[in-house]
This record gives sequence, C-alpha cells and structure tokens, in this order.
Amino acid sequence: MSRVRDFRREVWEVLSSAPDLPRLLETLRRFPPRKLVSPLIGAFCHREEVVRWRAILSLGPTVARIAEEDLEAARVVIRRLMWMLNEESGGMAWGAPEGMAECLYHHPRLSEEYTSILVSYLRPDGNMLEYPPAQRGVAWGIGRLAERERERLLTFRAHEYLKPLLSSPDFAVAGLSAWALGRMAPFPEQKFIIPRLEALLSREEEIFFYDGNRLSPHPVRALAKEALELMGGG
Repeated sequence: MSRVRDFRREVWEVLSSAPDLPRLLETLRRFPPRKLVSPLIGAFCHREEVVRWRAILSLGPTVARIAEEDLEAARVVIRRLMWMLNEESGGMAWGAPEGMAECLYHHPRLSEEYTSILVSYLRPDGNMLEYPPAQRGVAWGIGRLAERERERLLTFRAHEYLKPLLSSPDFAVAGLSAWALGRMAPFPEQKFIIPRLEALLSREEEIFFYDGNRLSPHPVRALAKEALELMGGG
C-alpha cells in the first residue's frame, strides 16, 4: 500500500512541477500507462486547480497509449469514468466528464464508441446530469472534442442540448456552453442560439480552463463574443 501512495505522490509531484504541458506529457511517458490511471484520476480532486487540469489533460494521452496495446483495457478506464458519473457511485463527478472527453479526443476508436454517451449527459431523455460542476465538465468536453469530432457531435445534436445551458444560473456552465457552441459552428439552428449568446455579453465573471491552446482565465463575455463571431452574428 505504501508503494501505491509513494507512486501517487511521485505522479502528483510531476503534475505540480512540470514547467508546461508538453514537458509534463513527455515526463509521464516514462511511466507504464496503466499505472498512471489511478493517480491521474485521483488528482481530479487535487486542491490546486492547475494540478486538476493537468491531470485531466494527461489522462487522454495515457489512455490512448493503453488503447494502442489493449483497446479493452482502455474501455475499462472509460467505464470507470462513466461509473463516477453514475448516481449509484455516490461520487461528486469532479473531472470525470472532462477526463472522458480527453480520452475520446486522443483516440478515434474510443470517440466512435463513446461520443454519444458523452452527449447523453446533457439529454433530458438520456443520462442528463443536473449538478452544475458536472454540466461544466460535459460542456467543456464537447467543446474540446469539437476540435476533432465536430461532425460526429452535430450528428448527435450536441448543439441542441447545449442551448438551454446558455441560460444556466451557473456562469461557468453558461460560458463553457457558449465556448463549445462556437467551436461547433456553423450549424443550421444557430440563429436561435444567437440571442442567448448576446445575453451573456455583459457577464464579467471568469472561468479558468484549457481552451486547446492555454490554461488560463477566460471572461464569459469574451467566450460569448467569440462564439457570436464564429456564427457570423458578432
């Protein structure tokens, strides 16, 4: 048991001390990928937000490495994240939707199999998550995945299920939904979304997240403005 704790401590130290994401991932590649999964998922609840995000962003490449050797073993990791989002697990789902999306982002076969499930977490007729931190994670995950799987997300009508979240009282849910919708543009129904995006232009709150280029604070109004520009309504 002490070896497990020592290894987790070692991984968390790497997450905390790496100077940037590329060098973090390079360092983690020195470890067996299957051993990394539990320490990385455990770090989703780390007290430092930067460490939490680094753990999420490290899980995708790690699971992709596992999938190249044993696809079923990678599926087991995805199912573990899904269990964390299940009410029966008794968990808080911190980081689970983001981690799941990052795994799908890094492996096409996993995306093919599980993107519909990720979207289902926003569907009233599916597995809808009502807890705002979980909704933030799914919205971010859809935006992240849109960089590589936009057509698949549109096929599963992710934009329709994000639309109501633009009116969420949780500013992070609304802002991340705006960001995700912008990354899926253009799509036929976007004219019905533009008024809701415009309503966010006065929001001053900031959300700390990874936008595909950097990990930093993003004002909600800036995310709405960017989405509007991408939809041709800015």
